[in-house]
Amino acid sequence: MSALAQHPAAMLTAKELAAKTHVSLPTVSKILKMLARAKLVLSGRGAKGGYRLARPPGEISVADIIDAIEGPLAVTECSSAQGRCVQEAVCSVRVNWQRINGAIRHTLERVSLAEMAITVPAPAIDLGTLRHAGAAETG
Repeated sequence: MSALAQHPAAMLTAKELAAKTHVSLPTVSKILKMLARAKLVLSGRGAKGGYRLARPPGEISVADIIDAIEGPLAVTECSSAQGRCVQEAVCSVRVNWQRINGAIRHTLERVSLAEMAITVPAPAIDLGTLRHAGAAETG
């Protein structure tokens, strides 16, 4: 999705997306089918066919993408829907898991694909500091 978001007007083939993302072509094809079913991408056939986003990247949330690929977000069986756990009726922490699940979902809904598509360089890591910190923790 990030690769598509970086070229929102272009139609990219599954093969092009596999090359850009370094993900195998069968996996990319499977994911694209799920995303098309969820109406997050549009597909076109023919010589100029391929895939493109169905909406602008700013209008697609990370939650939308997770829902399309994994189904509704659920940290625990009981946190997204009733009737999924045999302990539900006697569970003393179910309400808390639902609160946690709701907070995570709310956060994922607020992060757009446009934000995810922004390339952010990885911070430089000072290996000397890491070695020193590791030694301090163990010693």
